[in-house]
Amino acid sequence: MKIEQLVPLILLLPLLGGLINGVLGKKLPKKVVGSLATAVMFIAFGIALNVFFQLHDSVRIDLFTIIRLDSFSLNARFLVDDLSIWMTLIVTGIGSLIHLFSMGYMSHDEGYYKFFTYLNLFIFAMLILILGSNYFMLFFGWEGVGICSYLLIGFHYSDEKKGLLNSIAARKAFVMNRIGDLGLLIGLFLILSTFGTLEYNEVAAKLTELSPSNWMLFGITICLFIGATGKSAQIPLFTWLPDAMAGPTPVSALIHAATMVTAGIFLVVRSNFLFETPGAQLTQDIMLYIGLATSLVAAFIAMRQNDIKKVLAYSTVSQLGFIFVALGMGAYTAAIFHVTTHAFFKALLFLGSGSVIHAMSDEQDIRQMGGLKKFIPITHLTFLIGTLAISGFPLLSGFFSKDEILAHALHHNAFIYGALAFSALLTAIYMFRLYFVVFHGEFRGSDHVKSHLHESPLNMTFPLIVLAVLSVVGGALNIPGSHWFSHFLNHNVTGLDKVAELHVDNSSLITLMVTASVLTIVALIGAYSSYVMKKQLPVSDDKITGWAKLSANKLYFDEIYDVLFVKPIELISKLSHQLIEVLFLNNVVLGVAKSIGRTGDLVKKIQTGRTEWYLLWMVFGIIGLVVYYLVKI
Repeated sequence: MKIEQLVPLILLLPLLGGLINGVLGKKLPKKVVGSLATAVMFIAFGIALNVFFQLHDSVRIDLFTIIRLDSFSLNARFLVDDLSIWMTLIVTGIGSLIHLFSMGYMSHDEGYYKFFTYLNLFIFAMLILILGSNYFMLFFGWEGVGICSYLLIGFHYSDEKKGLLNSIAARKAFVMNRIGDLGLLIGLFLILSTFGTLEYNEVAAKLTELSPSNWMLFGITICLFIGATGKSAQIPLFTWLPDAMAGPTPVSALIHAATMVTAGIFLVVRSNFLFETPGAQLTQDIMLYIGLATSLVAAFIAMRQNDIKKVLAYSTVSQLGFIFVALGMGAYTAAIFHVTTHAFFKALLFLGSGSVIHAMSDEQDIRQMGGLKKFIPITHLTFLIGTLAISGFPLLSGFFSKDEILAHALHHNAFIYGALAFSALLTAIYMFRLYFVVFHGEFRGSDHVKSHLHESPLNMTFPLIVLAVLSVVGGALNIPGSHWFSHFLNHNVTGLDKVAELHVDNSSLITLMVTASVLTIVALIGAYSSYVMKKQLPVSDDKITGWAKLSANKLYFDEIYDVLFVKPIELISKLSHQLIEVLFLNNVVLGVAKSIGRTGDLVKKIQTGRTEWYLLWMVFGIIGLVVYYLVKI
């Protein structure tokens, strides 16, 4: 089959799975529901692989026209190039493994069919976002992803203990993403008013032809970046992401690894031709330093988190900041390379944490764990590989992708390089802390939990093994010397073929690799000494002091936002309620209505239904008219 026929199938399959499970899932056996949702994902991944091997030049696929005017037309159209098909492989590939894992993890959940319905629809929306040929299609998928994430984060809204917290977390994610979405929407209107089109290729072609002012280009790019800060959780719109851990663990893996949080990165890379203009230089600088601040702040907060999923959540925020630094330096292929390796090891770590939680009877506090390596050996080994990969251990995937960004940073600015290297060191420290506290030492949980410790079933451990292998070999995609991935992306992606690639000489490359390796190994030895040899353990919340207290309390970002934004908005809402609803509506509008009602009550008393009274009133009326006429004369 041709690419034009295959690509629509990639989207239709998860949509079909979502519709069937949504309509009939309640009546179907759980195995049928989970197998259907997972099967359509694996088939979609297989089709995406077929397209990947067939694709040589970019292909546009027209579906239908949405709006057609004399000066403007808007089409539902796909753009298949190396960037979009690569992201499709990540989304469908990682998504398939997460679906398979979910079949075991969610097997006892009452909302099983709804969960897989939402997962399939989430993938469908993400595929529209990355395969669309214009900003309207991107925005359509962008909003679809937002709605599905809201449903998935608050999935257990009816839980007796955590239902309210889950609902609040979902609402928080929805509201904070709407803030970013407003920026994106303004940016799209600016693009439309400036270029008269929303098609990526047409905007890129008209850039040189129309020569927009630098201020207009700055306005467009800063609005696009604001949209990216919401979806990809950058300061100040990042606090929703750790709270999204309220959702089931497979949701955390799906959102944090390869899909939703990469949408903002994809937006910037897809719009690289706008960000490479002179007018966008200030936006790039803002993006760079916000990404740097996000990476450092999130890494610092992760240092003293004790919820296994919260550590990984702040790790995701930190890694996203790392990637935005690369985008701010114009290192687009390095950014997508790290997105790819991050999808491997972060999905592995989140699913591994799900396997731990599954074994621990839903316990997430690492202070209640310990010594789990002998109870869940497969989970232990794969989690160790993920930890080493994200920490930048030599020759694993994260080592190569991080090193490439660090090389760009060293070439760009020594300060940026130093700060990023420090962030990478913090990553290694908190990840090794997490690993040693969870899997080494003595078990610290209750005897009841200990008696139920067991390895996860095959449909949960198989995805862990696959992701562990990818986390080991993933760095080979862009290994120094060949740089296959850079050449691949620069082949037919609009704008990227004109971006100059950084070539680091061998001596500098060796220095960078040795430095990164030394930092990771030092962090490993330090964590091993503290948590294994000295048997240090995370202390209870009331005993935390100094910088550790700041880290444990997330630098009080939520409390600050509560004072600056939440409380004032609640106050304004209460005042508006008193002024508009109580004072105006109740006293004025309802008061007038009540007065009319009372008048009606008085008038209806003369409506007795007796004919003689009506005749009498008619006589009085006639007499009144006669008198009025005589007086007037």
